[in-house]
This record gives sequence, structure tokens and C-alpha cells, in this order.
Amino acid sequence: NDESDIPTVTVYLPRVMQARTPAMVVCPGGAYRVLASNHEGRQVAAYLNSLGIAAFVLRYHLETKYHHPIELGDAQRAIRTLRARAPEWRLDPARIGIMGFSAGGHLAMTASTWFDRGNPDASDVVERSGSRPDLAVLGYPVISLVAPWTHQGSKDNLLGPNPDPALVQRLSGERAVTKETPPTFI
Repeated sequence: NDESDIPTVTVYLPRVMQARTPAMVVCPGGAYRVLASNHEGRQVAAYLNSLGIAAFVLRYHLETKYHHPIELGDAQRAIRTLRARAPEWRLDPARIGIMGFSAGGHLAMTASTWFDRGNPDASDVVERSGSRPDLAVLGYPVISLVAPWTHQGSKDNLLGPNPDPALVQRLSGERAVTKETPPTFI
């Protein structure tokens, strides 16, 4: 295992943490191959901090050895962790969003359309929390995985060379929105 095998969250907090501070999971883009962690991670986190929002920049699984749903699990785990630890971190568990850019926008979109309410019987307290973000912000996202609108590199890196056509359809955001999808700014 190397560093790319371990998802992490880098924490950026506003200077003053109010009780019930809103939080945002930030997913940098990079075609599911690399992460643009400076301009789509650190700089975004600094801006969110200036607005009084706690930012958590996600380093999710990459490279061609990881495919869906591994990356989605990383994003869901980040949301669950913030919600489960909200009291001790002074976060508002009802104001946890997800934001992403390019392929990270696809990941954020997928997290806001593929979620669950948590498993109340889980031994892991984090897994008891729901993974639905309360809002989503998608910056120049990869939305569709169907031709001719997809970003082929992102699709190939996420799903591999011969993906199941039904999965390609399900992971195309324009087909996944329901009444349960959180408010989303694109």
C-alpha cells in the first residue's frame, strides 16, 4: 500500500468556530486519476473559511486500480464522519454539504443522488449516520457518463474499460435526480 491507497480528509477551520458551524466536504477534480488539490481544494477551503464554513478537503481513491463504488464510499464516509462527530467538532449536523469540481463534481453529484440514512445497528458509530449531504455545489462537473457528453477520461478511470451500460446510465447525474436529492447549485 502507498499513500494513494488511503483516503484522507484535510481539515480547514474558520478562525472562529461558532456552535453549529456549517461544513463542506470538498472534492477536487482530476479525472479520477489525480487531484487538483491546490486550486480545487486548499484555495476553495480558504474561501469557505472566510465565510465561516468549516472545509474538509477529501483525498479519495484514485488511479486505475480503484473503480466505482470505492470513490463514492470515500465521499459517503466523509459525510458520515462529519455528521457523527458534529457535536465534538462544533458542526451543525443538519448543514453538511458537498462540493466538487470536474470529476470531483461528478463525485459530489453521485454522493447527493446515491445515499442512505445510515445503519442504526452498525457497531461503527460513523456508519450509523446518514450519508445524504444537505446541499451540493457542483463546479464545472462531469455530470453525464453517456456519449457524446461525457468526459471520457473520467469515465474510463472511474469505471474501467468495459463498464456495464446500466451502471453508466445510473451514474449519469441527469438521470439520477429525485425528490430526495438535496438542493444543488451548479
